[in-house]
Amino acid sequence: MDINGQLSPSQTLELLKQLEHSPVKKLGQNFLVDSNIVRKSLELADVKKDDVVVEVGPGLGTLSGALLQAGAKVYAVELDKTLHAYLKEHFSQVENFSLINADAVEYPLASLPDEVSDFKIVANLPYAISTPWLDKVLSDRLPSMMSLMLQKEAALRFAAVGGSKEFSPISICLSEAYDVSARHKVSASCFHPRPAVDSVLLALKRKECPFVFKPKTKEIMRYVFSKRRKQMLSIAKSAGEFSELLLAWLEQDKTLSPDIRPERIDSVHWKIFDGIVK
Repeated sequence: MDINGQLSPSQTLELLKQLEHSPVKKLGQNFLVDSNIVRKSLELADVKKDDVVVEVGPGLGTLSGALLQAGAKVYAVELDKTLHAYLKEHFSQVENFSLINADAVEYPLASLPDEVSDFKIVANLPYAISTPWLDKVLSDRLPSMMSLMLQKEAALRFAAVGGSKEFSPISICLSEAYDVSARHKVSASCFHPRPAVDSVLLALKRKECPFVFKPKTKEIMRYVFSKRRKQMLSIAKSAGEFSELLLAWLEQDKTLSPDIRPERIDSVHWKIFDGIVK
C-alpha cells in the first residue's frame, strides 16, 4: 500500500494476515475496501489542501492516506494497539499525520491542538461509540463539516425528527448545531469483513449560528427520554432533583402541553428549557 492508502479486498486480507490481526467485532473493525466510498467521504466533508481534519478509527489507513494525498493535515485516534503500531510505522515519514493510541470517546478530537478552531472530521464510527463520541464533539469546539460513516440505525437516530421512534437527545443536540447536507447509502460489500447491516455516510454542515446545550440540560434530557412513554407532567413530578426545573419549564413554556410525551418535544422547547437551567 502506498501513501494514498487504497487497499483492495484481497490486499486487505493479505495485510491483516501479515499483521497477524483478526478484526475485532466489539471494536467495530470493518475496513473500508471501496475506493468510490473513500472518495465520497472526502467529497462530503469538502476536504481541500491545507484543511485540518480529525479522523476517528483510521484502521488500516485507507481514509488517512486519501486525506493526506488531498493535502490535509490529519489528527487521528486509534484504540487498537496493533493497528496503531502499523499506522505509526506506515506513515512515519509523513509530516502531516499525527496519531494517538486512545479511546475516541475520551479523545474525541484526537490530539488536535487547543488553539485550532477551524477543522473538519472524517470518521468510520463503530456503532458502540457513535452516540457518546458525538455527544463529546458537540460539547467542544465544533468542526465546520463532518463526514461520518455510521451503521444505518445510528444514522437514523442522529437525523431523526420529533415524533419518530428514533428521536432522542442526540437528535435534538445535533439538529441545533448542524444541518444534514447529504445521506449516502453504503452497502455491506464495501467493507471487510462485511457488517451484518448496511451503513450510511452522513454529511453534516455546521449551522451559521450553532446552538450548544448546557451539560446539565443534556443530563436532564437523557433522564426525560428514559421515560419516553410517560407524559411530561408525570415525569416532572417524579424526577427527584430534576423536578423543580422541569416543573418550572412546564410553567414558563405555555406552548408545552403537560400531557406531551418526550419523543414529541422538539428542540424549540428544549432551548427554552436550556434558558432556565443555570
